Formats: sequence, structure tokens, C-alpha cells
Amino acid sequence: MDKKQTVAILFGGKSVEHQISINSAKNVFEFIDKEKYEPVLIGISQKGEWFLKKEVNGDFTSEDSLKLNLNAEKGGFFNSHDGSTLVPDLVFPVLHGTDGEDGSIQGLLRVINVPFVGTGVLGSAISMSKLYSKRLLQSAGIPVSKYVSFDYHEKEKITFQRLKDELGLPFMAKAANLGSSVGVHKVKSEEGFNHAVADVFNFDSTIIFEQYIKGRELECAVMGNEKPEASLPGEIVISQNYDFYTYEAKYLDPEAVKLEIPANVNTQIAKEIQELSIKSYLALKCEDFARVDLFLKENGDIIINEINTIPGFTNSSMFPMMWKERGISFTNLITKLIEMALRRFERS
Repeated sequence: MDKKQTVAILFGGKSVEHQISINSAKNVFEFIDKEKYEPVLIGISQKGEWFLKKEVNGDFTSEDSLKLNLNAEKGGFFNSHDGSTLVPDLVFPVLHGTDGEDGSIQGLLRVINVPFVGTGVLGSAISMSKLYSKRLLQSAGIPVSKYVSFDYHEKEKITFQRLKDELGLPFMAKAANLGSSVGVHKVKSEEGFNHAVADVFNFDSTIIFEQYIKGRELECAVMGNEKPEASLPGEIVISQNYDFYTYEAKYLDPEAVKLEIPANVNTQIAKEIQELSIKSYLALKCEDFARVDLFLKENGDIIINEINTIPGFTNSSMFPMMWKERGISFTNLITKLIEMALRRFERS
């Protein structure tokens, strides 16, 4: 029997999405094909410390700490407890948001010459930035919402009246480099505006204001490299108790959303969404897999919202559910992603 390949599942991290990463990693660990792969758990605490873990959880107090082992040929991780070195065949980063989805981890893994699942440094960094991803999507002829952005040192230029004139009411205020609806506000008044700006700058040094798009919230899963494929779109139907798809609606309130997979749209609209999602995926240099978030307006217009290069793998996450609807189980999905990443690494 062939030796199993070692797959290091990387989770946790310093991001505000730390707990979501843990929830996603639990499923990756549970459903990875253990006949083919030997999963190893590497957890990163919210302080940024790395540990070899026995379970996927948020306890980082009693585990063996890991240090980066740089090697010109192939690096790995040094176990400070027993002196051993872990050199995985592949790393599966399940890190959402800052320092996980923005190219940082991807660059580190490139330096130590270890293959990894997912988009590389350039595509990760571009896709993480709501500002620069919009600029690139626009340049590729892909429809995005109207937007205005400011850096922290320009905050004196930010006025409610200016944004109201440019974007209309209501409009959205967002941290430029966060996910999971953290640092996102729907602004309806000047009072709400001042609170939103102050809150966003707590998370990020760049704020982006977007025209509010009234429409259905849809998502589309994309997978592949030379010839990426798209799932049928799924829809997030949000409870009327929420103004938009907030962090609370996503993760804390089980009654907040209903997922419809596939979405109830006609064949032509579904095809347009798939084509536009793949075009967006390629425009932002995504690799292996991503989830494209979009709006469908009443007149049939499709507006691309953003791309997530490490979408969630939780029990309520759309990415695996959209592929399950296409007949791909969670286990087969993980295997496909690993095999894709190894082929891409061999070509590089």
C-alpha cells in the first residue's frame, strides 16, 4: 500500500475570523479521506503562536509549540517539545481573513517550498482587498457597485453629504480588508454614518463606501485552474429582522437565513452568473477554488460583490453545499482540492 501523504490542516490565526476558521477546520479534519491522507493539525493562536494540535479547538495552552524551520530545499516546522521536524507533503490553510487569506501565509509557504491548497500570493492579496479587487474587476469589464474609498489620513475629507450625493441613501461602509461582514455597516443617517466610520477605522486603515444594491444575495462556487468550473448559484434568503447579511446573521442566529441551493433563477440567469463568476475568478488570479458573492437585481442585472479565496467549510457554508448539490461529497471535494494543488505545485 502506498504511503499516505501528510496534509497539515492550518487553522485559527490572529484574524477576527479566528473562531470561524476553527469551525471550518473541524469539518476538513472530519471529512478528509484518511485512507489517502494523514492529517496533521497545526493551530495558530490569536497571539500568532503556532502549535501542533491533537484536536481542532481553541485551546492553545497545553500543546507542543512549533517554530518555522527554514531550509533551502524544503522547509517545515520544528517541534520545540521533542526536537522533531514536521515536513508535510501539503498544507491546507483553513485560515479566513487577515494573515490567512491575504497572501501572508501563502508567501510563507512559498518560501519554505511546501505546496498548499488555494490561491497564491498575488491572487490572495488582490481578492482580500475590496478596493483593489473592484478596480481589477472593473478593468476586466465586470459589473461592480459604485464606490468611493479613503485612507485613514484622508478622514477629514469624508463627509456624509458628499457620500449621500455620490452614492445615494442608504449606502454601505466597509473595512477594505476584512471578511465575514466584520466592520460592515448599512448607513441610513448622518448619526449612523459617524458611528460606522469610527468603527471601520478600528479594524482597517482604508474604508470603502459602496452604493447599496437592492437585490437578491447569491453565491457561486468556482473550482479549477486551466479550465475552472462553476456550480449552480445558491441564494441566501435573509430574515426581515436584518438589514443585510451581518456577522450575527451569518454565524450567531440560526433563524436568520435560509439557504436555497440551487437558487430559484431561470437557466439563462444561472448561466450568466456562472460565466461572470469564472471571469471574475480568472481576473483576480484565483487558483484551486473560491466563492464568488454577487447580487441579482430585479431587472436581471448581476453585480459582483467580492471573492473569497478561502471560503468557509462549516456546516452552514455555501461552498461545500453548492458542490454537494452537484454530486460532489465533502470528502471528494477535499480530495479534488488537494490533488489540484499538488498538480499546480509540480508545474510551478
